[in-house]
Amino acid sequence: MVSSFRVSELQVLLGFAGRNKSGRKHELLLRALHLLKSDCSPAVQIKIKELYRRRYPRTFESLTELSNIKSYFQTEDRSAVVSPDLSFGASPSDLVHPHLVTCDSPVFHDSKPRMNMQQPSPLMPPVHPDVQMKPLPFYDVLDVLIKPSSLGPSTVQRFHQEKYFIFALTPQQVREVCISRDFLPGGRRDYMVQIQLRFCLSETSCPQEDNYPNSLCIKVNGKLFPLPGYAPPPKNGVEQKRPGRPLNITSLVRLSSAVPNQISVTWAPEIGKTYSMSVYLVRQLTSPLLLQRLRMKGIRNPDHSRALIKEKLTADPDSEIATTSLRVSLICPLGKMRLTVPCRAVTCSHLQCFDAALYLQMNEKKPTWICPVCDKKATYESLIIDGLFMEILNDCTDVDEIKFQEDGTWCPMRPKKEALKVSSPCIPKIELNKICSMVPHTEPSSTKKADVIDLTLESSSDDEAEPDLPLKKRCVYMSKPEEIHSKGVLTYQPSTVRVPNVQALDASYLTSPIADYVPFHHSTLSTIPTDMQSMPLFL
Repeated sequence: MVSSFRVSELQVLLGFAGRNKSGRKHELLLRALHLLKSDCSPAVQIKIKELYRRRYPRTFESLTELSNIKSYFQTEDRSAVVSPDLSFGASPSDLVHPHLVTCDSPVFHDSKPRMNMQQPSPLMPPVHPDVQMKPLPFYDVLDVLIKPSSLGPSTVQRFHQEKYFIFALTPQQVREVCISRDFLPGGRRDYMVQIQLRFCLSETSCPQEDNYPNSLCIKVNGKLFPLPGYAPPPKNGVEQKRPGRPLNITSLVRLSSAVPNQISVTWAPEIGKTYSMSVYLVRQLTSPLLLQRLRMKGIRNPDHSRALIKEKLTADPDSEIATTSLRVSLICPLGKMRLTVPCRAVTCSHLQCFDAALYLQMNEKKPTWICPVCDKKATYESLIIDGLFMEILNDCTDVDEIKFQEDGTWCPMRPKKEALKVSSPCIPKIELNKICSMVPHTEPSSTKKADVIDLTLESSSDDEAEPDLPLKKRCVYMSKPEEIHSKGVLTYQPSTVRVPNVQALDASYLTSPIADYVPFHHSTLSTIPTDMQSMPLFL
């Protein structure tokens, strides 16, 4: 039994016995065997049986128990009497022919020969099925901590199943994880070397993608691990499911080689479906490193693309429509920029390429691996760099589109330069004339005649000036001095004489010469008595 133990079981056993747990598997196995030979206490024996039963729940603890059960069946067959303690529901053929009893029989579902089961238990799936997980491009597997193990249904628990797994880290593994630790803002920690937990269907026909069982609940060392959120359903009435992806449980794992780690998995069984769980030690990669690996794979021969072009442009005799050319863009459909590393998947049937750097960066954030041209699967393993497009990008640096011919040749599609229609001189002249004809000739504002109303004129002079003045401007009344000054109108006040600051006026604006005006102030003062002229009223 001890020889079939894995590294994790050997470390748990040696740790239970207080022995050194570090070293390789053969060293641990030698220590465990030496422990059995030197000092094998009952507690150590119970621990060995417990570990063995945990790994192989369908097998018996020893070959002696199997021989005892066979002899028991043979004895019961001779007496033809079934003991009441052995009501396990086996078929009569098994009782008559005990050598036909196989491990699928309900008797072999427990390590004890006596059972008290009313109904036969269902067939148990293998403990470690030959399941292969699909490789993840952004992770390199360094070691397998727990092989794919079946999450088989149990007869004791009907609605929710629970299973425990134990694994331990070696000192070298602990050292690699601790060295890769990076502290992020907010006290968070990130690891480039991670302990990764994955679930999938127990199917051996092909590599399996990540898939979670229903009502999944995970506890690592007694602490609940948060699962990713539910994805929106594709249509109404469809049950929501979590997107399958690997789980990074490094933050909850004890980074010590002296203490083992325990994983508790609770799930709801599904009819016709069995899931598996596995734990790996992985190293996380970046998109520049994947791009470098893609370049190291090599560039595809340009002749392969030319042959594909000829095949696409070959005329079909049964078709009335023949394609004579094929236009392809040199702009990446993802970033809308010129291609730098043109690539496409070998599973795609189109010639249009996309930029490898942008495609890897997009899948680093959210891994979908969907071709942006045809919306089909384009995994990292199927990506190739097109050599023909590399030649085209190096030869043409000023075009964004090319055209392939039937013979596989290509030519750049430069935009046609439209002839600029330079209008003749007569056209703007005609337009200017039209514009000028629509606008009447007006004199500059500086030559407009200002309307002046002189309040000192007599009624006779007003009557003479009436025919010269426009009719609508005869009744102009200015109430505010500011408006009067702005219009250049002379005003008269009995106490003082204010001469406004007006511009020089032409002689044509006055109805009579200035010399004809009688000085009003002098004639008025001459009529005032002399005793009143000395008063300060008139100063």
